[in-house]
Amino acid sequence: MNDLYKKEVRTALVSWFEEEKRDLPWRKTKDPYKIWVSEVMLQQTKVDTVIPYYERFIAKYPSLESLASAEEGELLKEWEGLGYYSRARNLQAGVKEVVESYGSVVPSNRKEISKLKGVGPYTAGAVLSIAYGVPEHAVDGNVMRVLSRLLLIKEDIAKPKTKKIFEEAVMELIDKENPSAFNQGLMELGAVICTPTKPKCLLCPVREYCTAFFEGKQEELPIKTINKKTKIHKMKAIVVEAKDGRILLEKRPSKGLLANLWQFPMVELPTNSHSVEETIAHYYGISMIKSEEIIAFKHIFSHLVWEMESYEALLIEENNLPANCKWFTKEEIEYQPMPVPVLKIWNAWKERNL
Repeated sequence: MNDLYKKEVRTALVSWFEEEKRDLPWRKTKDPYKIWVSEVMLQQTKVDTVIPYYERFIAKYPSLESLASAEEGELLKEWEGLGYYSRARNLQAGVKEVVESYGSVVPSNRKEISKLKGVGPYTAGAVLSIAYGVPEHAVDGNVMRVLSRLLLIKEDIAKPKTKKIFEEAVMELIDKENPSAFNQGLMELGAVICTPTKPKCLLCPVREYCTAFFEGKQEELPIKTINKKTKIHKMKAIVVEAKDGRILLEKRPSKGLLANLWQFPMVELPTNSHSVEETIAHYYGISMIKSEEIIAFKHIFSHLVWEMESYEALLIEENNLPANCKWFTKEEIEYQPMPVPVLKIWNAWKERNL
């Protein structure tokens, strides 16, 4: 890349972003904490989904200190529906480090900010460039797609080592006077113009500098190897109601998928020689009368799929309930953090019974 090319790309991208950028709530602040929250929420989640969560979250936790002191259950309830709950836990852990070790000031250099829990190279670069105006790379999938087409980079973006190529390209191109608009411009371009399929090349502000466009290869890039086949788990959940109207919930383990969230008694199929009811009765120490099906659906995680079936049942007798299980009133359940598939079952049950 010669200097003229870099200057023209910079100018075109920054000018376009400043004129055409979407009106998003996190673009109205330079507070590194709030930008950090937005970047964590935007990982793996669409902008339209994030907006109401972000606004509620910042209203509830307007400062580093308020988030640092929040109860985990309360925090997970605020995050409920966004998925990838480890993001919330890591965000809180990182915020606690800032409060305790950095005097409640988010570090303004890559070395220190990268030491914080849950802050990877992309989040670090985004916070540094947007909040502090530091010319640092912030390379995510959108940015790699834009640059692979703009510069005709044919390396496989699924390989971790490839990201280094894109980080170096950003550092060579970046507008040192306005790194915030430059990095956000790359992200915005990938989100609204240089999309994965059918890119809107005729609307692109850097089209005349795009090598893939001139070679007609924009839809062939980026190169990305296909992930391994997703594993399918057949799951069965039962909503058990006691005679006094309380409902049985089970708290998931503190590590792993959906850690510390609440769910209905659940088993994975097949259950050896026992029926689902026998398996649940044995494990949870309850006897019950199973009724009809509530809802069946498929829930897709990033690395696996739950094929869910759910039923309702009435409690007959309880013996030796496991320590991670608890009876809740219907009102109390509304305050417990539950994963999306469990919420779906609960909402379907309420439609039928309340």
